[in-house]
Amino acid sequence: MTTRYDLKMRNLAIGLIFTATFTNADSIILQSTTSTKNSGLYEHLLPIIKKEIDLVVRVVAVGTGQAIKNAERCDGDVLLVHAKGAEEEFVKGGFGVKRFNLMYNDFVIVGPKSDPAKIQGLNDATQALRKIASSKSIFVSRGDDSGTHKAELSLWRQTWSVPSLISGKWYLETGSGMGTTLNIAVEMRAYAITDRATWIKFGNKRDTKILVEGDSKLVNQYGIILVSQKKCPTVNTEAGQKFVAWLLSAEGQKAIDSYSVGGNQLFFANAAKNDNER
Repeated sequence: MTTRYDLKMRNLAIGLIFTATFTNADSIILQSTTSTKNSGLYEHLLPIIKKEIDLVVRVVAVGTGQAIKNAERCDGDVLLVHAKGAEEEFVKGGFGVKRFNLMYNDFVIVGPKSDPAKIQGLNDATQALRKIASSKSIFVSRGDDSGTHKAELSLWRQTWSVPSLISGKWYLETGSGMGTTLNIAVEMRAYAITDRATWIKFGNKRDTKILVEGDSKLVNQYGIILVSQKKCPTVNTEAGQKFVAWLLSAEGQKAIDSYSVGGNQLFFANAAKNDNER
């Protein structure tokens, strides 16, 4: 079994861990997504968490699919990702104690201003994808089993298309994170799906812009789960519970809502929704 030390050394080597520079405090490992890290959310939240509950949070930022696998290998104390179906399977399999809604934002379809598929202004994401497919306009996918990739594939299924069958032609898979995928899309003047928070922070937009937004199918819900000590005896349950409870509290939810970039709020806390789902 991979140890915490092995995990820390491996991820430090590839630059995936964001660690607040604090010492002499309890700590946890948070398996999370690249979108939450790339958006700058943790740089905003972690100092507040350290001040409020004296907890150091070490974030491993990977795609949602990989984050779930890491947590299943007991390489983390808490899981914070955005693929509800996969999160529920994680809990059902006994790896997580309980899943809670934490916050949401949305996905958007971006593309070149020239818009060869003529999708600008559409409020139906699946219709936009059909037009991209029928025009054989270049579409760049993460192709990495991340939450964004899972959401994209769900939309493609609703168009009755199987893009993987034509991967390498007009549908390209990067197997990389959102930043790399967006850089490739911008360079190729191609279409892509991204979470809005990453797009707002992304600095290489050039002539690429948001073309489709506002469809209810593009809602991007994040969940938080304490890893089960029954499956993973090394889990820091007490500190993990403290972290989860604080994020779900009024203070934590306010801290999430207060994060903005350029006057744009990037995440919208919705832990109150948990009461409606019981």
